[in-house]
Amino acid sequence: MMCLAAEGMRRLGRAFVCMTLAAALAAGAQTAPAKAKAETKSASPSASELNWWKNAVIYEVYPRSFQDTNGDGVGDLNGITRRLDYLKQLGVDAIWLTPVYPSPQVDFGYDISDYRNIDPQYGTLADFNRLVAEANKRHIRVIMDMVMNHTSDQHPWFLASRSSRDNPYRNWYVWHDGKGETATSKGEPPNNWQSLFGHSAWQWDPRTRQYYYHKFYIQQPDLNWRNPAVLQAFKDILDFWLQRGVGGFRFDAITALFEDPSLADEGVVRDKNGKPVINAYGDPKLDGSKTDNQPGVNAVVAEMRATADQFASTRFPGTRVLIGETYLPNIAELRKMYGTPAKPEFELPMDTQVGFIDKLDVAAFRARLTDAESRLGGNVPLLLFDNHDNPRIDMRYGDGVHNAGIERALAAVLLASRGAALVYYGDEIGMKTTPPRRKQDVKDPIGITGWPKEKGRDGERTPMQWNASANAGFTTGKPWLPVPPSVATINVQAEQDNPNSMLAWYKSLIRLRKTVPAFERGSDIMLDTENTKVLSWMRQASGAPPAIVSVNFTAEPQTVNLAAAGAGAGLKKLKTLLKTPGAVDPTASDRIVLGPYGVYIGQVQ
Repeated sequence: MMCLAAEGMRRLGRAFVCMTLAAALAAGAQTAPAKAKAETKSASPSASELNWWKNAVIYEVYPRSFQDTNGDGVGDLNGITRRLDYLKQLGVDAIWLTPVYPSPQVDFGYDISDYRNIDPQYGTLADFNRLVAEANKRHIRVIMDMVMNHTSDQHPWFLASRSSRDNPYRNWYVWHDGKGETATSKGEPPNNWQSLFGHSAWQWDPRTRQYYYHKFYIQQPDLNWRNPAVLQAFKDILDFWLQRGVGGFRFDAITALFEDPSLADEGVVRDKNGKPVINAYGDPKLDGSKTDNQPGVNAVVAEMRATADQFASTRFPGTRVLIGETYLPNIAELRKMYGTPAKPEFELPMDTQVGFIDKLDVAAFRARLTDAESRLGGNVPLLLFDNHDNPRIDMRYGDGVHNAGIERALAAVLLASRGAALVYYGDEIGMKTTPPRRKQDVKDPIGITGWPKEKGRDGERTPMQWNASANAGFTTGKPWLPVPPSVATINVQAEQDNPNSMLAWYKSLIRLRKTVPAFERGSDIMLDTENTKVLSWMRQASGAPPAIVSVNFTAEPQTVNLAAAGAGAGLKKLKTLLKTPGAVDPTASDRIVLGPYGVYIGQVQ
């Protein structure tokens, strides 16, 4: 039943007024709580609460795979609550939850059918409230995933939109006639745009005889961000979760919000012989020039920031954070995502320039880290090396022999550099990418479509390995993805009391960030800049002793001299703060000996 026309599109954006599907309406209106008591305290926040994100360690939780408490093989909110003490001991400042909203789960939560509730497989709003409250007790913020590019095709907005061409929600999505359409033929899609998940990005709808656009799955229709009602709807959604006490939002696929209104074809990427490059799905690879990072994105982000800042201003500015999923071609484009002093945007757009180099190239890392230090206008970078959409570090950087050493080295780059750091669950124990071996075992539709060239993302989403039991301590039932054989040696229980474990290494690096002033607030200064085998840098903060970090990017032992002319600018005696197992404590910076993929961190005396 619908009664959407009465006050036009303005009111449609402000509330779910007279929305289709009464049950969905009722679910969306559930228990919006009174202003969270924790938010109304009159005392000023401590210094650690203001702008806490500037040196934060943010931990991505993939809820399906973190901890199951009811035996159905799927992780849940109560499981995350159960593991908060572990996260506190690790030293994280915030957890980012991938979507836990109601969803048909075509894209495992990124196809959202209700933005104001919790999917029953993960729990209830009461469970979410408890998670936030328990996390706050441990000074851990909860960051929600905000998916604004698209909804599920089962969302009430889209069900209304596709019901007829004159429905008030029609303009909430991107609909177009086909090329050469007739009364008896649907014609061709409006242009050559492709879904990132394979084949045409246009889906024919026979009921209303138009195509709708979907940058991702067919079941994820793109919203029309040229409609102001869409903007207002999401401002209201942000406010709903801010009222529940969340610490901020991570904005999914944010650069895909807008498309070229002319509907011009995208360019085809060609090889050196002029032939089209074919992707894993058998399609010509396109350049993304008409569907990514289009004008309009920055204005939307500025509105979202204003919404969060307005909420925080009645509590405390600087206590909420907005994170952007920003895969961008260069540092200049990343800089734009911070906005301007007059119109700020993201506090932390993801700097994928560093972590997705995907090869151990010292010169490239040095250049990208220098960019993060000097070309972001003084803004704070957010570094990361992997997440739920990419193979883990072992598959992208490992050599199959020294994988653990390489993971330690890159953890040092991540956690000893200036800025915030994003850690993907399981990286702290060295979990491995474990893709399916057979097509019939694939759960991710990307892998089903692209097999065997594209095996999907199951390999980086396997259950968290808490112990060496058959189900890894993740569930008492059958896990939704199989537990990898690596659980026998790679698990929290086996590593937590081992001072040489990967877990101990992560804890030590995070402790340095929190306790050594140079790592808490120091800038990055590259050292020994002609060295092509060892990456070295200094962390320098006013009024505090500087610290140095040297990371061997090779499988051979290396010796560096940071006291040499032009290398370390007068560095002398060193006090060891942290080193990889087996490394030798140097007495001075003129002879730092590093084993294969070794790391040395010292404080200048």
